[in-house]
Amino acid sequence: MHSSVGQVVIFALPAVVVAAFAILAIRDRRRAGPAAGPGFVATNGWPVAIFLIVAVGLWTVFMIVLPMLSMIDLSFRPRLPPPQWGSARDIYTLENYRYFLFGSTTSTASWNTTHLKAFGLTIWVSILITILDFVVCYPIAFYMAQVARPARLRLFMLMLIAPYWVNEILRAFAFRLLFASQGVINRALMGAGITDQPIDFIAADVALYSGLAYAYLLMMMFALYNAIETLDRNQIEAARDLGAPWWHIHLFIVLPHAKPGIASGATLVFMLTAGALAAPLVLGGPRTLWFTPIVYDRFYQAFNWQQGAAYALILLVACVVFVLLVLKIFKLRLGEIAK
Repeated sequence: MHSSVGQVVIFALPAVVVAAFAILAIRDRRRAGPAAGPGFVATNGWPVAIFLIVAVGLWTVFMIVLPMLSMIDLSFRPRLPPPQWGSARDIYTLENYRYFLFGSTTSTASWNTTHLKAFGLTIWVSILITILDFVVCYPIAFYMAQVARPARLRLFMLMLIAPYWVNEILRAFAFRLLFASQGVINRALMGAGITDQPIDFIAADVALYSGLAYAYLLMMMFALYNAIETLDRNQIEAARDLGAPWWHIHLFIVLPHAKPGIASGATLVFMLTAGALAAPLVLGGPRTLWFTPIVYDRFYQAFNWQQGAAYALILLVACVVFVLLVLKIFKLRLGEIAK
């Protein structure tokens, strides 16, 4: 913040957030009534309850709220040398957002097609990758939650988790080696006689989209598994006894029950995919358009933090809109997808 108002917000906000958490907790407890049994305070005592409320409140303020407020404030500021911050020239302006739309802070004669296309492509591909991850993960999650025996379930869990012990950068480079012109996939295709020359998977963004889909697969997998696991198997058995086909069981019994898990997984996969940076930088081709590297360039190549903040805020707003649309489509409340 660049004003006395900002200082007031910084010092007053932690107290307001902590008080809000306390009020919400008390209101939820009153709504639950005596049927909910002894509350958290009665079970653990006031010292533990106060510590958790204060800890979560301060973490929310200093790690989420204040950085977001600072980014929002910075996105409406002109690019000035640090000594001029807070001067008469440091006023709120829309020039950073105008640059995103028109490629200029002063002219609106033409659209900023490069950045707009990158933004639209990022959102669209993120939606497609989210759908792809759901299609891949749903059968596996259903098998793990409703069919697999405990020993096989543990084996499946290990097989899913073990590849992710390797960090994201190394996984991205591994995908680049797989999809390179002289990589494993091209050599296998040419060795089998399917192709007579290498396919440029990097330039076609096949490597990028495959790497992104794989990178966040577990987010969808475990969200679906946790939701489907709570489904009473007797409902499925009853539907089978009544002669319901398999597609009817999944469409009208399993999927409605798993709506919170689907929404949670879709939200996580979409937001992480849209905000991915390592995979686009490593797996992207020479003509790849992805929005997060552009945001990175605004900060660390152009050294225009005001413009970078505006671009980051635009991406954040797009992710929030997606979350709200998911909640609207599945007719869920925000709290339901966190269960």
